[in-house]
Amino acid sequence: MDDFLRLSASTGRFTYGAPRAFSFGDDGRLLWFLRSTGPTDAFDSLWVLDTATGAETRLADPRELSPEPGALPAAERRLRERTRLVAAGIGSYALSGDGRSAVFPLHGRLYQVGYERSGEGTAKPAEEIPAAGPALDPRPNTDGSRTAYVTGDALHTSPGGRISPDDGARWGLAEFAAAEELDRDRGHWWSPDGQTLLAARVDESGLQRRHFADPARPELPAEDFAYPEAGGPNAEVQLWVLRPDGARVRLDWDAAAYPYVSDADWESETEILLTVQDRLQQNVLLLTADPATGRTRELSRTVHPHWVDPLPGTPARLADGRMLTAADTPGGAARGLALDGEPLTGNGIQVRGVAGVHQDRLLIEAGLRDPAEQQVLLLDPATGNLTPLADGPGVHSVRASAGTLLLTSADADGIRRIVRTPDGREFVPGDLSAPLPYRVVPVLERVTEHGIPTALVLPRGHVPGRRLPVLMDSYGGPGYQDVCAEPRRWQQRQWWADRGFAVVTVDNRGTSYVSPDFTHAVYRGFSEVTLDDQVAALHALAARHGDLDLGRVGVRGWSYGGYLSAMAVLRRPDVFHAAAAGAAPTDFRHYDTAYTERYLGLPQDHPDVYERDSLIPDAPGLSRPLLLITGLADDNVHPSHTLRLSQALTDAGRPHQLLALPGVTHMTPNGTREKIAALELEFFRRELA
Repeated sequence: MDDFLRLSASTGRFTYGAPRAFSFGDDGRLLWFLRSTGPTDAFDSLWVLDTATGAETRLADPRELSPEPGALPAAERRLRERTRLVAAGIGSYALSGDGRSAVFPLHGRLYQVGYERSGEGTAKPAEEIPAAGPALDPRPNTDGSRTAYVTGDALHTSPGGRISPDDGARWGLAEFAAAEELDRDRGHWWSPDGQTLLAARVDESGLQRRHFADPARPELPAEDFAYPEAGGPNAEVQLWVLRPDGARVRLDWDAAAYPYVSDADWESETEILLTVQDRLQQNVLLLTADPATGRTRELSRTVHPHWVDPLPGTPARLADGRMLTAADTPGGAARGLALDGEPLTGNGIQVRGVAGVHQDRLLIEAGLRDPAEQQVLLLDPATGNLTPLADGPGVHSVRASAGTLLLTSADADGIRRIVRTPDGREFVPGDLSAPLPYRVVPVLERVTEHGIPTALVLPRGHVPGRRLPVLMDSYGGPGYQDVCAEPRRWQQRQWWADRGFAVVTVDNRGTSYVSPDFTHAVYRGFSEVTLDDQVAALHALAARHGDLDLGRVGVRGWSYGGYLSAMAVLRRPDVFHAAAAGAAPTDFRHYDTAYTERYLGLPQDHPDVYERDSLIPDAPGLSRPLLLITGLADDNVHPSHTLRLSQALTDAGRPHQLLALPGVTHMTPNGTREKIAALELEFFRRELA
């Protein structure tokens, strides 16, 4: 690897040493976070910042607690994969209800730390919590006196013991669909008094099993896990109230009609709020539940004829009882909010999330200008008036608690974080990460009649008039935005440009944050819209930038981007001349339920849609160089997707290259992504010469 790739790998893509996983505690007086000791240290420690003094205290160092940790337990490894967690050491933690103590898992063992703000602040050193076996997802109760955790598919407390029945189900963890696709990565919640637990019961007995075997170590047995394949059964999810006296109450809602639980928590000792969705995610219901009887009642319903895109912070009930929901403006021009069904925002703002209430106004993250940027605003629910808190160029985000804010701003000059207290004091959490090697200012343009966001990165020192081969580097799939002012995502693209390419990134219709109508354009079909928009945007950019050589166009991508890349050379060899396709879902009939059915419907209802979006039938037509890449431990896009396409190409006699990586997951951690990039560079230099 060259110097940049080596630096990117050794710094965790420039994330090691940067603070992350922020949580406010003690009514905003404490800010908890994870951070390693420097730019090449992968092992995160647990820290706290005391807003009374601005002092930072390290509460737990994973290397002191576990000097020789060994391999992660399989359950913890899979949970980290679901949450896209690549850092070593303390990967996650959970605060007690009062926010003064935290618990965390470390290689199957549990630890608790605390912090008292009296005087100059006193740290309580890490103490191990007794556990019945390799433990994960610990959650402390209100005062930190008890911790709930999962081991062996059972929910336990310490002190205490097992509290879930031995009935063959998994207790206390989110099922695959919820953790991977619905943004719910937990499965148990303490009541406010710290005595009773709300727990998920997950029955996966109806699901197919998927297997992994390490071909480099044939002496080891294969691993298997339950996977919800499109059109097939989902896990059966129930919610139960588990009382300390052994009594159990099941929450009762129409789970047959609304099988997905996307959120749940205690609102008070006598009320639980949960959000459920139908299988196609066209109806999202906020329910109130009585923990004594299990009876539920509908509070709000959000409906969309295609699918309801999740809007973080909604649906929610405000302190005055009014219901806050997502509400698209007429014609699908803007994503907005409604109070008790009455629109609160209009076409001039694209709301992306509700972070809470601040100064009696809604604290929101939204787009006011270009989709590549994001602002932090206060929205007055009485008048609809907006007050900016962070609205300069770039991407701004916020966390809040009891009047204290953590504002994060990202632009071409880097990432900055400020803690702002109610009395106006400001602190900057320490950032020990490596400086970004490139200051990248992509050329951002909206093109075609659809206003497609695009970005162009040229070599530093490029001389106008020098023709450049084009490298298309896009994701292109729903739920993600590539063309964004966040600076880290442009580092490797600048490296590619400096290797002699004009790097083009396109957010085709179906991607996030332009408008609801833009996003919903892929309803009942991925392939045609995705590919047509990529081609149209490329041609529009080439008309504006004469140095783009359309006789030499390569395309690369991972996951949905890998699907796009393989599809590009299979279906449009007149436009794309070589492709590197990583972890491509080549046939969505074999991808998961919650993601695939949201956009394409059920395969038994729409077989033509799934056939049209499958790449397998295109294999005999391959006429361009294609490099297929897959991790053989990928439990998101199983390697069978890539191998099925490779088999179809082989059966059709179509030459291609296959790079199968033993032990590599969907996230390509530990420098794998950089090693793949070096191999891709050789491939594109050869094929586009």
